[in-house]
Amino acid sequence: MTKTIEFETELTGGHTLSIPPEIATALPSKGKATIVVFVNMDPEDTAWRKASYEQFLSDDSDEDAVYDKYR
Repeated sequence: MTKTIEFETELTGGHTLSIPPEIATALPSKGKATIVVFVNMDPEDTAWRKASYEQFLSDDSDEDAVYDKYR
């Protein structure tokens, strides 16, 4: 199961991103995470991209299950 956590952070020009403390406590202590960064996006475009990403992460529909044997 995939869990999506969204937050905003300030870019400071460094090579690291800060995770707000309340988000950090919600993350598991170990494991892997996939990070997706959106910057300088039009609000309408951001909403579209977020919806597309969530759809991508959701399970395949029954109609698409026929392609599973080709993976």
